[in-house]
Amino acid sequence: MSQIIDGKSLAAEIDAQTMVETEQLKQNGITPHLVVILVGEDGASQIYVRNKERRAQKLGIKSTVIKMDSDTTEKELLAKIHELNQDVDVNAILVQMPLPKQIDEFKVIMAIDPKKDADGFHPVNVGRLFENEIAQTPVACTPQGIMEMFKKYQISLDGKNAVVVGRSTIVGKPMAALLLNANATVTVVHSHTKDLEEITKKADILVVATGIAHFIKADQVKDGAVVIDVGMDRDENGKLTGDVDFEKVQEKASFITPVPKGVGPMTISMLMKQTIDLTRWSV
Repeated sequence: MSQIIDGKSLAAEIDAQTMVETEQLKQNGITPHLVVILVGEDGASQIYVRNKERRAQKLGIKSTVIKMDSDTTEKELLAKIHELNQDVDVNAILVQMPLPKQIDEFKVIMAIDPKKDADGFHPVNVGRLFENEIAQTPVACTPQGIMEMFKKYQISLDGKNAVVVGRSTIVGKPMAALLLNANATVTVVHSHTKDLEEITKKADILVVATGIAHFIKADQVKDGAVVIDVGMDRDENGKLTGDVDFEKVQEKASFITPVPKGVGPMTISMLMKQTIDLTRWSV
């Protein structure tokens, strides 16, 4: 039976440290300020933004949510981002995705000042990540949180065979880069991969981010593997579940993250930590 990686308690530890660092900045007359832009009425996005705002307020971080109508033009959104880039009181900017179809998401990411890029999605920051030049560089929050899990549970990555299932810019690609930087041998598999099962069965470290409930079954996992489930899915009963068949896979894995209380809580905690980092780096 595998050891459960408790993301909820680790996130609480990170939040406690973030709160201390926030207070230290405030004592020096600096209040970290995160601005989140929400365009449109997407229900899931509204929940995510509300959760981010609550966490920021709890940790003493100034949080501003700018709500823009669903018919907002690309030009209007870019103008707002430019305004925030110039505002010396704003330390971190996040534009909640997805955006309405009339707005090019890549143009929006490109518009954010890389030094205020709370999500770590700007190509300058992604390039620095792949060059392993991540000192004073924001990195995508979910993969960053997973690296904290490895550190907390003393899971060695050096020389390990790591497989990342999924190639998104939010999880898959930055996760692969972080694992490479930690000296793992990395394979990225996706919907076009042939014999995917043969590859996942050889993974010492398996990170799954597909958005498909129970995509990875026990017979696709190596005995003793470390399994990180990034999925946030709903099963046929509407219950929150992951991309991994947890009940069966936990019998084979050495470590595994549950859903919920695994990777999920880490993402917002890393966003808050990154807001503090961006603030410190700008001083």
